[in-house]
Amino acid sequence: MSDMGQPEPGTHTASEMMMVAAARALKDDDVCLVGIGAPSAACNLARLTHAPHLTLIYESGTIGSKPQVLPLSIGDPELCETALTTVSVPEMFAYWLQGGRITVGFLAAAQIDRFCNINTTVIGDYAAPKTRLPGGGGAPEIASCCQQVFVIVAHSPRAFVPTVDFVTSFGFGTGADHRRRLGLLTTGPSLVVTDLCLLRPHPHTKELQVTAMHPGVMREEITTRTGWPVQFAENLSQTPSPTDEELGVLRDLLRRSGLTRAGAP
Repeated sequence: MSDMGQPEPGTHTASEMMMVAAARALKDDDVCLVGIGAPSAACNLARLTHAPHLTLIYESGTIGSKPQVLPLSIGDPELCETALTTVSVPEMFAYWLQGGRITVGFLAAAQIDRFCNINTTVIGDYAAPKTRLPGGGGAPEIASCCQQVFVIVAHSPRAFVPTVDFVTSFGFGTGADHRRRLGLLTTGPSLVVTDLCLLRPHPHTKELQVTAMHPGVMREEITTRTGWPVQFAENLSQTPSPTDEELGVLRDLLRRSGLTRAGAP
């Protein structure tokens, strides 16, 4: 979200396009387990626009949160204060998540590979990593137990790698029926949203393929910023540009969140 400045009227940034495209994927009757950061921004944008009845659940056990500003963590008081109810973390995971009651898990990624396996643990060798990342938290359970998973991540060769350095959250393993062979009966990752395009797994191979490109994006830009020879769907489409309403609500949400974090009244 680094390019969230003040663009010219009638224009939008790549990050704004990514947030809007991600928000549009959510439906009004979804029950969504939300990751902190970009997933939270997209989910709350959906709640404030086309999906007012969207139920947001955070890992801390807050059910039906309606934060006025974006939370800094799952323990942010804003989530509990605006929730319909707050349950214990074991209840949230055992009853809501493992019980199959969550329709969408919304995750971010430090690395993602062609079969939608996600790394948020380490960059480099696990025993001697170049970078140690925040870790999995509840993401491995989310990837396994939610009815489907959406992923939002900025498109770069550092993020889109041929093979992740560590599988934190299982996508489709080595592809095809690998997920089913392990006994995972949920759909798994069904959508990856970036600042360039939308990607979905191929129905049979489960390899990610580009299904829609954002306005102004060229194929060459996507291929050069993907760490494998990415495929494009035959029925490739263009993502509709953000509406004035979507941009206005998103910018106001980010403005309020920034002011709150800066300590402004």
